[in-house]
Amino acid sequence: MDKELKTIEDTAVVAQGPMAMMQILMEKNIDIEKIEKMIEIQGKWEAIQAKKLFVKAMAKFKETAISITKDKTNKQYDSKYTGIGNLVNTVLPRMGECELSHNWKMEQAPELITVTCIVTHSAGHSESDTMTGPPDKSGAKNTIQQIKSTRTYLQAATFENVMGLASTDANVDDDGNGAAPEVKYISDKEKGVIRDMLLSISCNEQTFLGWLGCESIDTIDEKSYKRAVVNLKARIEEEKKNVNGDTN
Repeated sequence: MDKELKTIEDTAVVAQGPMAMMQILMEKNIDIEKIEKMIEIQGKWEAIQAKKLFVKAMAKFKETAISITKDKTNKQYDSKYTGIGNLVNTVLPRMGECELSHNWKMEQAPELITVTCIVTHSAGHSESDTMTGPPDKSGAKNTIQQIKSTRTYLQAATFENVMGLASTDANVDDDGNGAAPEVKYISDKEKGVIRDMLLSISCNEQTFLGWLGCESIDTIDEKSYKRAVVNLKARIEEEKKNVNGDTN
């Protein structure tokens, strides 16, 4: 019985933190490897519980449908679309009720902008969605507006994806002419390029399309095409390096 009580006591100390454990080590000469193992188990258990709470919060979030209105006018196409401010601010109160928060991270290369939306639950578990695209050079935009247009589009798209909202191509606000550009799909020649590149590497077509956010090669739009080619080229080069490495 004393041994059982001691185990319960040690477990309680692990939950209190490193200082409490150090005190136990000094007073009772407990093996430090045992404490480290308990910390590892505790960390894994807490991570599992945090993920469960995240899933539960997302289920709660989706219990109530959210109506997002189109609050801006696209003067170029004479149509309405949803600005990112309206999109996010409409959703935030419900996210708060479910103890969810979000933030974005952006990385910029010379011709590519990558945006990641991270949604975090108060228990600590996070999930994210990442998208990449070139600066939006449509219309009469200056360089800053080109970057901001793509960044805003990607922010809206990644936010919708990670929160499981119904995505719409209208959720953009480019600050250039307020336009939601018409979706243009790639040509047959470009489809052939994608297919040939996929065949040249060990990459599952459906897995790749899922990463790209498209149902099929026929539904790849022009903006996604560059991202697809850049990614496939990188995969091809990586496989070449691996093959050469194995040969050597």
